[in-house]
Amino acid sequence: MMRGSNHNGMRQFNERIVLQAIRHHGAIAKADLARLTQLSTQTVAIIVSRLEADGLLIKQDRVRGKIGQPSVPLSLNPEGAFSLGLQVGRRSLEVLVSDFLGQPRHRLDFHYPYPDPEVVLPHIQQGLTKMRELMGEEAWARTVGIGLTAPLSMHKWADLLGDEAALVLQRWETIDLPAAVQALTDLPVEFAKDTTAACMAEMLQGHGRSVNSYLYVFVGTFVGGGVVLAGHIMQGTRGNAGAIGSMPIGMGQEASKPPQLLQLASGWQLEQALEQAGFDPQLVHQDQIMDEAYAAFTTPWLAQASRALAMTVASAAALMDLDAVVIDGSLGRSLIKALIEATRANLQHYNLEGLHAPSVMAGQIGAHARALGGSLLPLHKQFFPVKEIFLKQDIV
Repeated sequence: MMRGSNHNGMRQFNERIVLQAIRHHGAIAKADLARLTQLSTQTVAIIVSRLEADGLLIKQDRVRGKIGQPSVPLSLNPEGAFSLGLQVGRRSLEVLVSDFLGQPRHRLDFHYPYPDPEVVLPHIQQGLTKMRELMGEEAWARTVGIGLTAPLSMHKWADLLGDEAALVLQRWETIDLPAAVQALTDLPVEFAKDTTAACMAEMLQGHGRSVNSYLYVFVGTFVGGGVVLAGHIMQGTRGNAGAIGSMPIGMGQEASKPPQLLQLASGWQLEQALEQAGFDPQLVHQDQIMDEAYAAFTTPWLAQASRALAMTVASAAALMDLDAVVIDGSLGRSLIKALIEATRANLQHYNLEGLHAPSVMAGQIGAHARALGGSLLPLHKQFFPVKEIFLKQDIV
């Protein structure tokens, strides 16, 4: 737990410390808040009054104890501030509004066969306009910013998405996505890589509240990930820490290179198999994908993907001494559950002697983790002590 300072010039930092303490510990009385933050009672009283006046804190009902005056717990006001998350995916755009507690309030989806900027940017404008209508002007006035998330280097995915998408995707090479979105709104726009945002959502709102170090795996159209060590997300100088999609699965040989994880454990392979058989590829995102009618497609995919993920888990455990591996994604929840169970089974085929075998568990956020993580970015930048919770990244 970070502590405040009673020195002059620390007003904003101390306000952030108080807000973070209440977010972590729930409704709490001023006296307990002072002990927790190691700020003076007078300093806490001043800060609390200011935050109440700003609409960020609200008083709960008095709690009467056996000794002394009844205490008045303070809690965060869900209506105190709002934030938007924009997730630009390879198959869809998601627009999400979070309240001050980080809980989703409104969500919109726009689908497309591939991310054509001439389609994506108008959808973003449409989404922002619609959200303003849904929220109303009072809530919109308390909206602190937009967290934009997207895969890095989208123009380089043409070889996987096919020839039809190649020319369209090349347009991203000359587009500064954050700047293009900023031109559509007066709200400040912050950018984070999509899997980093998803990992951050899990760290702040999911398993990260109780698990200290873990590899995060997000299985969507393509598989990606993130790494949390000692309660901190790791990104690396180039933002590639946890970029497990590029992890080789197998030994390199003179005549050939082994496939990468994304070629074996992405939803894309299952989508393609369904489409070639005349089925809707979007079935991968629905629970009915586990119906017997699709077993001819899901069974081989699960076998291939779980073997590749098990190798990834074993390798990561040796490198990072993990407590757990958290697997989540935008695929149907029943499919993700089956993938986790198969990965656990395949992990038994590895010799982990000398290592701690990490638990393999389901993520708690689900399909909307990337957009939710994006929406948390402006809230944390404005209201939390560690402003640089996401590092700036070059999206090209």
